[in-house]
Amino acid sequence: MAEQVTQIPLLPQRHTAGHKGDFGKVLVIGGSRGMIGAPALVANAALRSGAGLVRMAVPESIQLTVASLAPCATSLPLDENEDGLISRLDVSDLLDMVEQNDAVAVGPGLGCSSDLQALGEVLLTECKKPIVVDADGLNNLAAAGIKAIQACANKILTPHPGEMRRLWRACFAEEPPSQRITQAEKLAQRCHAVVVLKGAGTVVTNGQRTYLNATGNPGMASGGSGDVLTGCIGALLARQPAAGTFEPFDAAVLAVYVHGRCGDLAAAKLGQTSMIATDIIQYLPAAWREQEQRANDALDA
Repeated sequence: MAEQVTQIPLLPQRHTAGHKGDFGKVLVIGGSRGMIGAPALVANAALRSGAGLVRMAVPESIQLTVASLAPCATSLPLDENEDGLISRLDVSDLLDMVEQNDAVAVGPGLGCSSDLQALGEVLLTECKKPIVVDADGLNNLAAAGIKAIQACANKILTPHPGEMRRLWRACFAEEPPSQRITQAEKLAQRCHAVVVLKGAGTVVTNGQRTYLNATGNPGMASGGSGDVLTGCIGALLARQPAAGTFEPFDAAVLAVYVHGRCGDLAAAKLGQTSMIATDIIQYLPAAWREQEQRANDALDA
């Protein structure tokens, strides 16, 4: 059984000589016709979580619209098919994009296709940077099979229960256990990954250590909330040594805690019924300010 973790990692201070390169460059790969907001939510959340630079790689036809939704990020146009999905990319071009960044967030709004399955396989097989895979990134990996899912050791998978079932079918020849913690731990061990099983009491585990989150509320059960979490995780993964790096497990624990805390702050002000994903982003400054204060208090102790 995995060790149960309760301590939330501390957020390193931003040193006075720091520049945007120290705080990391995040590449967001996602979006499709009809799913324009998803990569912008990821980008805005990553920027609000301290990333120095965020770049969005999206289908060419939606690039300008996505850019207008995340004006502090930059954007890259990608070739697309007739359905508005990213089409097969030249592997060298894709890896060049990855190499210019410090972490990758792939999946939100991506859609599913054979080309995108191939893209996911290439990213996990060849990518040397930490990567967080969410939404249709997970669905494409599940369709590609267990070898694709197991590739790359420096990855975080963030399924909701439906995506978890698809990943489980791709990895195991048995029915999933009923316990969410057991599901997440077994998948993490099989996939050599950090797994963030979203839902009430989000489970974060690498198979050896497990954290059960206590922040958050039902108001967060709204489209786009998971995209915000992906951006938070991506920002922490991208940090450079001069700014204080995070191992994938610690990055996931801190991001999940802060994401849920934003939901609680939003609910206290707005109520749960009307909460939407952009409300969670709105409260990221307050939630991260709490973490800054906690880190300062720890230094003073």
